[in-house]
Amino acid sequence: MIDLNPNHLATVERILDGHVPECEVRAFGSRATWTAKDYSDLDLAIVGSGPLDRRTLGRLKEAFEDSELPIRVDVLDWHSISESFREVVKRDYVIVQDGANGRRVAFTVTSGAWSETPFSQAVEVNPTVRLRRGAVYPFVDMASVNPESRITLSAEEREFKGSGSRFQSGDTLMARITPCLENGKIARYQAIGDNLEAHGSTEFIVIRGRLGVTDNDFAYYLTQWKEVRNYAIGQMTGTSGRQRVPVDCLDHLQILLPPISEQRAIAHVLGALDDKIELNRRMNQTLEQMARAVFQDWFVDFGPVRAKLEGREPYLPPELWDLFPDRLVDSELGEIPEGWGIGKIGDVATQRKRAVKSRDIEPDTPYIALDHMPKKCIALSEWDRAEGLASGKFEFKHGDILFGKLRPYFHKVGVAPLDGVCSTDIAVVSPKTEEWRSFTLGHLSSSEFVDYTDAMSTGTRMPRTSWADMASYGIPLPNRDLAYAFTTSVQPWVDRMVSAIHESQALAGQRDVLLPKLVSGGLRVNAVGFDFVGEANVVP
Repeated sequence: MIDLNPNHLATVERILDGHVPECEVRAFGSRATWTAKDYSDLDLAIVGSGPLDRRTLGRLKEAFEDSELPIRVDVLDWHSISESFREVVKRDYVIVQDGANGRRVAFTVTSGAWSETPFSQAVEVNPTVRLRRGAVYPFVDMASVNPESRITLSAEEREFKGSGSRFQSGDTLMARITPCLENGKIARYQAIGDNLEAHGSTEFIVIRGRLGVTDNDFAYYLTQWKEVRNYAIGQMTGTSGRQRVPVDCLDHLQILLPPISEQRAIAHVLGALDDKIELNRRMNQTLEQMARAVFQDWFVDFGPVRAKLEGREPYLPPELWDLFPDRLVDSELGEIPEGWGIGKIGDVATQRKRAVKSRDIEPDTPYIALDHMPKKCIALSEWDRAEGLASGKFEFKHGDILFGKLRPYFHKVGVAPLDGVCSTDIAVVSPKTEEWRSFTLGHLSSSEFVDYTDAMSTGTRMPRTSWADMASYGIPLPNRDLAYAFTTSVQPWVDRMVSAIHESQALAGQRDVLLPKLVSGGLRVNAVGFDFVGEANVVP
């Protein structure tokens, strides 16, 4: 650790996390060697993958200058200083931020009493963020916030016209309107690129750690605490269906706030679990992209066939390369590889339509509704218990393909990660024989197939597709050996995705058990582990 007041260190860490989260940050000089005077500067070297752009470095310096820190902070770009000066830094430095993921390397928990504080004094609520009217900034709408993810990103940029929420990277966005808050729409905004400021829906309350009072990471988990969320829900006002949380109600919510060093420790523990969950999500995204790329190359673009036609070198192992012909021939579907047939999805897959009455479904049976299915993602990581279902459902088995029939343009297609039941607005599809499993998944999850089912849907307000139309979708049919080779190549990736989903479910369960105990003081965290001290609740 460095020679700095814990509250001041928390401020330094928050500013670094908000401006250069991807960089390693090294403290050097008297604050690192513990030879500092009260008025000594804090010297920091920012170590990125390359030179920092001037805008980022300038904003970082301004943030330190505008902070409440009583000392000067000198910031240097590692890639802009001389080699001789780097050697000076290397002699005695302390890492205050790990460049691998922006998290702190270590924390020290100091003893101290928890203080009773109004929520709106513990954190900043709707803090000031200055945006220029007429300028374009990243924009976050409510749909971008996923209750299952700690992070939300901007999917678009919009002109700032003076209204709506305003925030910066690292701020927590809490939905204030029903049913979004009840559904758990709370996440931290993460900027992409250099533009740290953003704006968004008017239905967000923005939460930020208060300098010297709350760690910004802890502020997020405090907002996620069910006691805070349930209190906010209970304060909603307005007409039915459009009720909102009045911001000033947070002035009246009393919480017990731990010392800032313990806040950092709590956030570190919970953040480690969320980091692994996020890593699994990104891994699944990569695996799906890999599987999609292979499917596109083999069965849509016919890459190996075209490579043979053009005399290019093989890019697959010989046993796979030999499964592809060296010619394309005309067909009713356009050019297809020689020797392939013309078929339909119904030739290789079937609908599993086993209806189950609600009274025959065990309460603990996993239940997947359309709302649980993400768009354009085959990893189904959410489900509920079947307890309280009032209508019949379809049964599905682990590995079945679930396809959202209602409004198919939402592109909700995924692999069942377990046995369970689902909405009757979901088609349960399985391959007729095992070699066609990945081939079937590739087609059903493709944009072309989704567009086809959308065009074939019936109904104006609630368009639905049918299995009859799905089964009639025309496809080029390779031989069974190639279909088997594709499944053999891709299925291990799908299996790995499913394993990651279950691991993340277990990690989320641990986090959800720990979070209320840690932020309430029911479970104390220190440098070596946890101490149970009994239950504690929000102060009425």
